[in-house]
Amino acid sequence: MIPFVDLKANYLSIKEEIDNAIQFVINNSDFIMGESVSLFENNFAKYCGGKHCVAVSNGTSALEIALKAHGISHGDEVICPVNTYIATAEAIINVGAVVKFVDIDEKTYNIDPSKIVISESTKAIIPVHLYGQTVDMDPIIKIAQENDLIIIEDCAQAHGVMYKGKKVPIYGTGCFSFYPSKNLGAFGDAGAIVTDNEDVAREAKLIRNHGFSKNKHRHEIIGTNNRMDSIQAAVLSVKLKHLDKWNDMRIRNAKLYLKLLNMRNSISKHVYHLFVIRSKNRDKLVDYLTQKGVQTGIHYPFPLHKQEALARHTIEIYPVAEMLSKEILSLPMYPELSKEDIKYVCDLIKEFNNSQI
Repeated sequence: MIPFVDLKANYLSIKEEIDNAIQFVINNSDFIMGESVSLFENNFAKYCGGKHCVAVSNGTSALEIALKAHGISHGDEVICPVNTYIATAEAIINVGAVVKFVDIDEKTYNIDPSKIVISESTKAIIPVHLYGQTVDMDPIIKIAQENDLIIIEDCAQAHGVMYKGKKVPIYGTGCFSFYPSKNLGAFGDAGAIVTDNEDVAREAKLIRNHGFSKNKHRHEIIGTNNRMDSIQAAVLSVKLKHLDKWNDMRIRNAKLYLKLLNMRNSISKHVYHLFVIRSKNRDKLVDYLTQKGVQTGIHYPFPLHKQEALARHTIEIYPVAEMLSKEILSLPMYPELSKEDIKYVCDLIKEFNNSQI
């Protein structure tokens, strides 16, 4: 069996470091918003090249809190791609804003800047750096600057990726998920907001922790309970030291996939959270690979406007996203994936394709 992702192999590669970090938290009994959280915030802000990091409970909360901290509220229109995880749209709707979907670029699967339409109600854009690659940010930034819009980057799948020499977030505020399968993954749910805006960072810290900063019995605003626990922070600080190495291993694996499958990569910078191919016979290929012991994934089988929970939020159609949703397939991808396993997967795909001729 070749798993889609192997979290145990990742843990075993740094087991002693992880165990010691967790034991440190246990010994100190400093479980919520403790020393380990502050240390991770400092480490991750420095890694991203940002001034501030606000550690939170998960990636969805990071998006919601960032939107609130930027003043987005009822009636404000926020643009996001239609091909992304539902959390991006959930965050917009949960702060009372109006989600405005945009179709995607066929080559990158990211938001297509040429299809962005601004209205009088538009207040922000959430570009999603999907699958480990960056959105083409220059046109997004230009649109935002010309229309006085806020940019909040969804970096949930793009830890450590660079755009023109800068790590994400490229412009403004970035939101990260540390779900266990991410390139930088916790041992449970966790997330973070990285920003250069001191006011946004301060507001985000208030929101995540019941609206107080220094005195826990004095609440400045109505907030939420979205704190990161210290064990997750300790795990993340250990893993952060290995992230660039693991990303390089993912890139190495992707290059082998590309070579063996005779695919071209038009993306100059990519950290391959996912390795996604297209197949006209996608569902049959999934069945074939499954029978041969290869796990796969589909990210995502339904564009957001086709989700029952979101159907009422748009009446438009998004032809590129709808077409790709029937073709895209994510192959096994993780740092410890062996060359032999990649070759086996590629041989199976070739066998399948030949059988369809």
